[in-house]
Amino acid sequence: MSSEPVTHTPLPDISSIETTFRDGDGVSLHVVAAGDPSDPLVILLHGFPEYWYEFHDYIEPLVSAGYRVLVPDQRGYNRSEKPASVRSYRIRKLSGDIRAVIGSEDRDSAHVVGHDWGGAVGWDLALRHPEAVDRLGIVNAPHPVVFKQVLRSNLIQLRRSWYMLLFQIPRLPEWLFRRRNYESLISAMRESSLPGAYTVTDFEQYRRAWAQEGALTGMLNWYRAALRHSENPPQERVQASTMLIWGDRDEALIPELAPKSINYCNEGRLEQFPDATHWIPHEYPERVSELLLDHLEA
Repeated sequence: MSSEPVTHTPLPDISSIETTFRDGDGVSLHVVAAGDPSDPLVILLHGFPEYWYEFHDYIEPLVSAGYRVLVPDQRGYNRSEKPASVRSYRIRKLSGDIRAVIGSEDRDSAHVVGHDWGGAVGWDLALRHPEAVDRLGIVNAPHPVVFKQVLRSNLIQLRRSWYMLLFQIPRLPEWLFRRRNYESLISAMRESSLPGAYTVTDFEQYRRAWAQEGALTGMLNWYRAALRHSENPPQERVQASTMLIWGDRDEALIPELAPKSINYCNEGRLEQFPDATHWIPHEYPERVSELLLDHLEA
């Protein structure tokens, strides 16, 4: 019998909400779903080191506005399947998961919103499978071509990305994160966000997700695959109407990435928050919700 703890994160109080499992690109994904199945579909994609819970405050406003909402735990995270091989976390596999989730709703396309690594998946899906994305919403995640260019040319961004090299070491990052009940992860999130962005309850939920068997390695394998099995998208320009929301006080990503990224969109809108950080979905949930709804309804 597996010793894996079962994570029962409380669901938002929405009559239609349910927790389900869907087939991704060769893996099983845990997905929280809400809203009328006939309504326009919105997929919300969390980043590192979070899980579906990152968007728990966003589900009700979207459902109330008339959308069908799916929020998956992406592969390697929380209750979703955690393949052992690093190659299984190549970006084409990650975006392939979301294309399959869209298909599980008998749809050919959806609105896609992603933060951090979830944004990277959103970019890749829009570039690799443009027919699958109606409107794209990205929060603090640079266009993949822009990120590679800036990493090569900007020493400040290169220094800010040092942790990606640390994450390449087998087993050591997992050990560091696990020590003292995941205190290093908690401290990194708390100290790099605005006061009050996270509650004690939030961190309790994250600790339980990180404790899932194989979760830390699955989460870190995203970074390992990005360096070891780097893949360029088949095209550089984004066809879908795109909104990019950016917290300028992001400690990992320089602000210049935002306007450079939106320049790769045929129809793009940039909203920068000078006083927000990388964790803007938690710092300004009402304003971010309003912006996303405005973008989706345009």
